[in-house]
Amino acid sequence: MEGLTRKKLIRDLNRYKYFYLMLAPVIVWYVIFCYAPMYGVVTAFQDYVMHKGISGSAWVGLKHFRALQKDIFFWRAFRNSVIIALMRMAVEFPVPIILALLLNELRTKWFKSVMQTVMYLPHFLSWIICASILQTIFNADNGLFTLAMHQLFGAPLQNYVVPSTFRWFLVFTNIWKEAGWSMIIFIAAMAGIDPTLYEAAVVDGASRFQRCMHVTVPCISSTIIIVLILNIGSMLNTGFDQVFNMQNPLTLETGDIIDTYVTRTVMKDAKFSYASAIGLFNSVINTILLLLANKGAHLLGQPGIY
Repeated sequence: MEGLTRKKLIRDLNRYKYFYLMLAPVIVWYVIFCYAPMYGVVTAFQDYVMHKGISGSAWVGLKHFRALQKDIFFWRAFRNSVIIALMRMAVEFPVPIILALLLNELRTKWFKSVMQTVMYLPHFLSWIICASILQTIFNADNGLFTLAMHQLFGAPLQNYVVPSTFRWFLVFTNIWKEAGWSMIIFIAAMAGIDPTLYEAAVVDGASRFQRCMHVTVPCISSTIIIVLILNIGSMLNTGFDQVFNMQNPLTLETGDIIDTYVTRTVMKDAKFSYASAIGLFNSVINTILLLLANKGAHLLGQPGIY
């Protein structure tokens, strides 16, 4: 039996060798940049000293995890991360699906291609560039939005990116930048729908909206569930690049997240082990959320990621 299994494996490897060859760079990337660095997790249980290295640093057990319980700035960052993540899930997640459904209903091919390109183009801009553009637009003195509000409604010149609006500012700017790119996976899923299903719906007298709701949406429901599970699994990773480049001292109360707090802990205070403990805590929470989301999908009769 073992010999037959080995022969089948060799036959499959030979048959699909070019597919495995294409997959190899991705596997190498994950091994080098994702799995190999996991060895550094042990520093969360040490008082890590750079010149001593991991092998020479003293073990302190759960010291840094106990310190987290009393760190008000960590819990502020944790609270902000959860709130921003929930806002993103409620507002951002449906937008790419809606855009994909609307784009799928366009019948003019050139216009469809143009709209798709326009919508996902901002994804290729770094958050450094986007933050500069947005700060220029919302500048309190001479920003385009600020001046427009002043001219149209007589509103005083003011900074609209303040603690009370910062979280929503993150959500809507991320929709502008990433929604078009995120919708591509749903468009790809729609491309695999059997055209005869639409033809049958037309014969039954279904309108375009009914075809969309009763054919398109059910056919891509498995893709929606998988994307949702993956989003929940990275729920607390609330966009370091965006927050770091848009954050200022005034918005720390509502905009400081775990990733930016870890960065300050390392760069300013050089608390490597403490930052590693925070990162490990964050990863464990994300893993638990991923497993719960996947289990919930199975309980609802939907396919999960495994």
